[in-house]
This record gives sequence, C-alpha cells and structure tokens, in this order.
Amino acid sequence: MKTKITLMATLLCLLTVLPALAQRPRGGYTPPPPRGIGYGYRPRTTPSRSYNYAPNMYYGLRFGLSASHVNSDAPDLNGSSSKSGLNVGAVMGIQIAPQSPVFFETGIYYSEKGGKGKIGNEKFSIGLNYIEVPLLLKYSAYVAPATAVEPFVGGYLSAGVGGKVKDYGNHAAFNSFDDGYGANFKRFDGGIRVGCGLAWEMLYAEMGYDFGLSNIGDNAFDDTHNGAFFLNIGVNF
Repeated sequence: MKTKITLMATLLCLLTVLPALAQRPRGGYTPPPPRGIGYGYRPRTTPSRSYNYAPNMYYGLRFGLSASHVNSDAPDLNGSSSKSGLNVGAVMGIQIAPQSPVFFETGIYYSEKGGKGKIGNEKFSIGLNYIEVPLLLKYSAYVAPATAVEPFVGGYLSAGVGGKVKDYGNHAAFNSFDDGYGANFKRFDGGIRVGCGLAWEMLYAEMGYDFGLSNIGDNAFDDTHNGAFFLNIGVNF
C-alpha cells in the first residue's frame, strides 16, 4: 500500500510540473503549440524529400487503473472475477512515415494484474505484477483544433516481478511466481492490446483491453491466460 501511495504521489507531481517544463523555451527556441499526440502530426504543404525528413516524436507519462482476470482450465488458477490494479509508465512514439498520421509507440510500465475466484466456498485471489513493454501502432485523427482521436493496436510483452496468491480459507499466502509451493505462474506473458486514446493539447486519456495469448500457468495441459481492461490518463510532451 505504501508503495502504491508513493507511486501515485510521484506521478501527480510529475503531471503538475512536466507540462510547464515542456512549454519552456530551450536555447532561445520557442516550440510550436502542442497538437494532439505529443507535438502531433501536421500535414506538410510541400513534398518532403526522404533525406531531410525529421519525424515527429513524443514522450509521455501514463497513470491509471485496470480491471483484470485470469481464465484457466485449472480450478486453483481460475480467477475469473475481476481484480483492480495499478498502471504506471512512460512511453515514447515516433511517426513511421512522412505525411502519415501513424505512430509507433513503446515504453515501459509497472502493471498489476490478476483475478479472484472460489473453490467450493473457499475464496482466493491472484496478484500478478509485471514490468511491461507495449508495442503499438497508433493512428492520430484530428477531430478539432489540438484534439485528436487515436485508435491503437499491437501487442505487449511482460515479465513477472511479484505478486501474491491468497488462500482466504486457509489464511495462507505465497508468491505467485514461486515454483516451490502451491499453484504458481510463469513469469513471461504476452498478448494483443487494442484500444483508443484521446489527446487534447498535452493532455491524454486512453482505454483498452489486453488479450493474453501466453499460457501463464505452470501446467502445460491447462490453458491459463490473463485478460485486463485498463483506463489511463497522462501527458505528452
């Protein structure tokens, strides 16, 4: 809990300070006004040769919540009821071609996933915490001045870094990725991510869903997969 509070406080401070820093002139240069995604996509009025093309880039901070679940053929791994978690991350994006409003976005997140379930009348919860790398293609469509709708599709790769499986009936808890005791999970996860964002000047919000494709259970004969709906807010600069 203390770690979550510290992360939230740090991010709120950054969300307050970074917009002002990003708008400050550097070296006598005054940057153009923000346009949607980072400094956004601006159609060129004249043809641009490949050797003098400078792609638009942006950097961003993200903070949000997720509602996740674990679907499994194994009863002791089937946390099909949703569990809330935290997302905190930083991203960067680059325009992939001249005169194209398509960006490639990647970054790094701390993401909390898992689920809740029951075996008979005994409840249990699964906590799966990951370091996550998204690999997305994002389309930036301007619907108003400085406002863009940005659908995205791609994938994600995750490495498990912690989490607890809690057996409430027996008042027991153990590491989700501990191979030495009880039901456990593989550390690697990967899947498909789809969603849509909304950018207004430097502010950004998005929602999406992760479809886990990797079998994260320790038993190869039982399919076990993550799934998570997420909602993030942040800034681009």
